Amino acid sequence: MASSHSSSPVPQGSSSDVFFKKEVDPTKHIRPVQSLPDVCPKEPTGDSNSLCVAPSLVTDQHRWTIYHSKVNLPAALNDPRLAKRESDFFTKTWGLDFVDTEVIPSFYLPQISKEHFTIYQQEISQREKIHERCKNICPSKDAFDRTLLHTHDKSRTDLEQVPKIFMKPDFALDDSLTFNSVLPWSHFNTAGGKGNRDAASSKLLQEKLSHYLDIVEVNIAHQISLRSEAFFHAMTSQHELQDYLKKTSQAVKMLRDKIAQIDKVMCEGSLHVLRLALTRNNCVKVYNKLKLMATVHQTQPTVQVLLSTSEFVGALDLIATTQEVLQQELQGIHSFRYVHNDLNRPLEDDCQILEECVINKVSQIEEIDTEAVVKLADQMRMLNFPQWFDLLKEIFSKFTVFLQRIKATLNIIHSVVLSVLDKNQRTRELEEISQQKNTAKDNSLDTEVAYLIHEGMFISDAFSESELTPIAIDTASQRNASPNSEPCSSDSVSEPECTTDSSSSKEQTSSSVTPGGVDIMVNEDMKLTDLELGKLANNIQELLYSASDICHDRAVKFLMSRAKDGFLEKLNSTEFITLSRLMETFILDTEQICGRKSMSLLGALQSQANKFVNRFHEERKTKLSLLLDNERWKQADVPAEFQDLVDSISDGKIALPEKKSGATEERKPAEVLIVEGQQYAVVGTVLLLIRIILEYCQCVDNIPSVTTDMLTRLSDLLKYFNSRSCQLVLGAGALQVVGLKTITTKNLALSSRCLQLIVHYIPVIRAHFEARLQPKQYSMLRHFDHITKDYHDHIAEISAKLVAIMDGLFDKLLSKYEVKAPVPSACFRNICKQMAKMHEAIFDLLPEEQTQMLFLRINASYKLHLKKQLSHLNVINDGGPQNGLVTADVAFYTGNLQALKGLKDLDLNMAEIWEQKR
Repeated sequence: MASSHSSSPVPQGSSSDVFFKKEVDPTKHIRPVQSLPDVCPKEPTGDSNSLCVAPSLVTDQHRWTIYHSKVNLPAALNDPRLAKRESDFFTKTWGLDFVDTEVIPSFYLPQISKEHFTIYQQEISQREKIHERCKNICPSKDAFDRTLLHTHDKSRTDLEQVPKIFMKPDFALDDSLTFNSVLPWSHFNTAGGKGNRDAASSKLLQEKLSHYLDIVEVNIAHQISLRSEAFFHAMTSQHELQDYLKKTSQAVKMLRDKIAQIDKVMCEGSLHVLRLALTRNNCVKVYNKLKLMATVHQTQPTVQVLLSTSEFVGALDLIATTQEVLQQELQGIHSFRYVHNDLNRPLEDDCQILEECVINKVSQIEEIDTEAVVKLADQMRMLNFPQWFDLLKEIFSKFTVFLQRIKATLNIIHSVVLSVLDKNQRTRELEEISQQKNTAKDNSLDTEVAYLIHEGMFISDAFSESELTPIAIDTASQRNASPNSEPCSSDSVSEPECTTDSSSSKEQTSSSVTPGGVDIMVNEDMKLTDLELGKLANNIQELLYSASDICHDRAVKFLMSRAKDGFLEKLNSTEFITLSRLMETFILDTEQICGRKSMSLLGALQSQANKFVNRFHEERKTKLSLLLDNERWKQADVPAEFQDLVDSISDGKIALPEKKSGATEERKPAEVLIVEGQQYAVVGTVLLLIRIILEYCQCVDNIPSVTTDMLTRLSDLLKYFNSRSCQLVLGAGALQVVGLKTITTKNLALSSRCLQLIVHYIPVIRAHFEARLQPKQYSMLRHFDHITKDYHDHIAEISAKLVAIMDGLFDKLLSKYEVKAPVPSACFRNICKQMAKMHEAIFDLLPEEQTQMLFLRINASYKLHLKKQLSHLNVINDGGPQNGLVTADVAFYTGNLQALKGLKDLDLNMAEIWEQKR
């Protein structure tokens, strides 16, 4: 590549060369070096050593460097003067000599032959023989797969013998239905002279369960054996990983110890010295400023004394001196302004400290004996909730005023810092403008000097003495501003000869004399930089945060001192909600004042809220348990307030309605509960359960921080009602708990309708909680899906129980049926009578469509049993006498069933009772 550099490298200057000077600090006002004409002699003169050391424009310009290169590598290799051109695409541009030259073998690479592998073949031959022998001994992969498949099929066949109920993921013997399915009570009943047979049956059941256990254990052992290699490999890998982690942990610990030692030996001492030096400089600066401020502060009483003694000239002189000091030495300091604002604050904003506030409140309570109860904390615990709540409200208000006062104070300091930063910025801008002007002036001056030197003239011939005067003055000013000069003290600031020096050096140095006579110098380096001022502004904000945290910590201490005797846990819902709202309001107020939320009081509130939720849930769960244990499962009247409660939910408001005076008391209770046009016959427990559910929802609205806990507790409550009602009705637990004689079909239908009412409100409750949860918490709503499924399963079991009752009745009656006169037979009369009783019991409780579906299932059971009995009696549809008697009985059954209310259009399809002709 051809070089584009036409000039020689720029020579570096030395101390002996007049044309090249050392680099200087750009912040100092030094005129930059300009390019001067070539005035050096053409021939070298002087000592030869100096020529070798000092650079020369004459000698350096003929020295060859890489920048004089004019030909690049491709151009050299692509010489057009070569007569022979290579046709090879890859070597035609490489040159003739390069292609014809042979590559000499490397002396560092040995010649490899078969003898080099002899030792390896001898070592591996024995292993190869073992490998071939193992291949012949071990079975092939296909045979192993067939054996494994056969074993898998055998295991699967064995497992199919185990009933499916043991394989369910929710298998639990504490469930009554599961327990009865696994261990039927019929195997343990020794009454009625069947002891030997029942004992044998129980033994057979035990052997069967033992057989199931053996099958499962064998399969588990088989599965473990199949995965034993992977298991042991995993354990080995885990041990190796633990060893690596242990070694790594030891290495990290050792490294941290070494770093700690290095930090302690080499860094801590030096950093501490630097901190102490910085602290001392800051202390010196603060001391000097404070001493000067104290002197100025004593000016006013001194002026008053001088005026009282008629020393008017001295008073005016002191005032002028003080004004000059304020304008020069104390310029930009606003501490006096802060003191003025702080001392002139309104008196009504004044607040007392916390202890005085508590003492005043406690002293106003006449019930507290201050002589018997000495400690203030014990006296405070004797306050009831209204008194203690008023005290807490007053404390919060004092804390709020306290933080506002601190914020106002810090705002003044912050404004001072910002004003100093703004002043420094403006000063830098003015200095840059002045520097630019001086640079332009110096550039023009340098140009003239260079021209005069080239013409052989001197500077003194071109400039007059008047033109050098400003330069001399500037030099003298800089010499007076240097640290070696003696600055004027603050006592002589009013003298005329020191005015100029004081004004020019006020930004550089200042001095003051301590009471001991030591002169302390404060130079420019001791002033706060912009970075330090920025840190100071941030520290001011941190100070406000600390004040807020202290207020919250004191509030937590006050709260916990009252909660020692369980006072807060005993609060009712209304009182705790009031307390929670007060604390949340205080937390928001402090956040608005300070710009950051303090977490200590919020954490204490959350802790108390969790305790409140636990007590809230346990109280209502205990109440529901007592209601269920005393429920007789009879239809209850619906008071007007519960109907109003349901109506408010239908309007989309999940909240307890306000009690209406007079109007509700005059309204009579209704027989059923009307929900969105549907009638629900319910028991009294379900009415109170609806109210309890609304209390959970309202608590979530009042205390949003407990939404997730309330959702979990409400799910537990709904699950408890479902399981407990199943135990009492389907499991016949009410016979022992309440003393019912029997569980009737009416009890079953009423229980089913109560469950349907709860299922109707589960989507409403879900939507209420979903609106108050965070998106990441939506997974908790799956609890409602599980509850809905459990309730539907319970309702289906109740319907199956009703069908089973009639199924047993059909089996008992139709097994004795005989095809003979009279018509209708006594069997069919009894069946129709029982169907009418069933209809009478459930029709007023269940909706019409549910009643029809239930009787369709009952009719299917009836047809099945009748078909079985006719087949047993060999009665066929042949038009004979027996066929006519059966047809008459069936017609009587059909007419009676369709005559029942709501079953007129029921499709019975009685033709299915006859066997199909083959």
